[in-house]
Amino acid sequence: MMLESFVPVAPDSDFPLENLPWGAWEWLEPGSSAPRVHVGVALGEYCVSATELQAAGFLRDLPGAPPGVFSHGRLNAFMGSGRAAWRAARQQLQRLLGAGEGALRDDPALRQRAIHPASGVRMLMPAEVGDYTDFYASRQHATHVGAMFRGPANALQPNWLHLPVGYHGRSSSIVPSGVDVHRPRGQVLPAAGGTTAPVFGPSAQVDFELEVAAVVGPGNPLGAAIPLAEAWDHVFGLVLLNDWSARDIQKWEYVPLGPFNGKNWATQISPWVVTLEALEPFRAPLPPQAEPEVLPYLREGPYPHRHTYDVELAVDITPAAGPGGVPARAATVTRSNLKNLYWSFAQMVAHHTAGGCNLRPGDLLGSGTISGDTPGSAGCLLELTWGGRDALELQAERQELERDQGGKGAGPAEVGPGGEAIGAGAVEGKGGGGVVLGRRTYLEDGDTVTLRGWCDGEGGTRRVGFGRCEGKLLPCR
Repeated sequence: MMLESFVPVAPDSDFPLENLPWGAWEWLEPGSSAPRVHVGVALGEYCVSATELQAAGFLRDLPGAPPGVFSHGRLNAFMGSGRAAWRAARQQLQRLLGAGEGALRDDPALRQRAIHPASGVRMLMPAEVGDYTDFYASRQHATHVGAMFRGPANALQPNWLHLPVGYHGRSSSIVPSGVDVHRPRGQVLPAAGGTTAPVFGPSAQVDFELEVAAVVGPGNPLGAAIPLAEAWDHVFGLVLLNDWSARDIQKWEYVPLGPFNGKNWATQISPWVVTLEALEPFRAPLPPQAEPEVLPYLREGPYPHRHTYDVELAVDITPAAGPGGVPARAATVTRSNLKNLYWSFAQMVAHHTAGGCNLRPGDLLGSGTISGDTPGSAGCLLELTWGGRDALELQAERQELERDQGGKGAGPAEVGPGGEAIGAGAVEGKGGGGVVLGRRTYLEDGDTVTLRGWCDGEGGTRRVGFGRCEGKLLPCR
């Protein structure tokens, strides 16, 4: 049965009452001179403050959670409290925000303090990320890139089918959606001339990578591994992740220790963490790992034990607005799915800690680029343009053009709990035809990259989405 809320939620919203993803934001309260940081959940086009609700006496009975767990401005303490606390908070919030419950609905003062229009907040990182590891878990992506550089016969390295390959990233340069990033400088080999001497300058091959990341919940003591059977209990939820990459810098520097300055200049995540409870109706199998069979500590039982989630993924590139006030329009350049993983997040957790490495609440585990088998499902420009050989045409979809022209894609308005109008939002799906916006081998300054992710609601379930992970590429500083 679908859940109903007294807060209006558009039918195509990413954030129905069945979702309630967690995040952190700044909100300038009426009459205040400085914004205050809140943590809480998204519902429709609103942010619901668990900080205010707990201060008002709600959300107090959370097993394993310390007192005032929502008063710290980030979610690390709540993430570390464990699944019993997460489920209790989710159940209490669904009841409080339900259409039939009056404790919050019938208290105008508390509603004003606790329910903030999303258009008026500034989203922050949901947690302090102490450590970030990026994996390489899509077989399609690893095969495509390996074939590009080593030929089809040697596409996968000998270890790839035996363990989830990963490298340690840089947590200080992780930013939330909405933050613009600058083109990096670094050492590169000149593209022409046959020289083996590098030069230093701006990267000419800036790329996006379509990823999903697991946000760690409870950690583990140093020296104690997390068994595979318990690994999912250490995952608080998932976010979209754009691993911004400078391919020319990466190509020169990555041997023998892997990526460094080609990757460490920016990584971006969607600000709302979608919980595993919200994703459970969309659980999906992963491909078998029988040839070769993995070692026992990574060996998962058949579905539903070995699983991922059916999350549709898309990437849009929006070039800068044209001259004469021509509006900026988005072109969808890839569509993939979280089912295009070979290694599960549970296997990533188990392997990461197998030697005794300790994870901590808020740590981030990136999936690596998620590519599929079909045309247009590659998760980065490196694959889409085959290393820059084939330019990619950016074409605005028909629905995007209709929205620009005020047509049927605009959708009706609804009225929020404070009387304000809210939009119905955009509808997913490809149109037929449109306008060519340009061609790309790699990103140009002024391009905005938007990652989207959602689980289609069908068969009595509502759509559950991730919102957007969006950032604009600016020139070098």
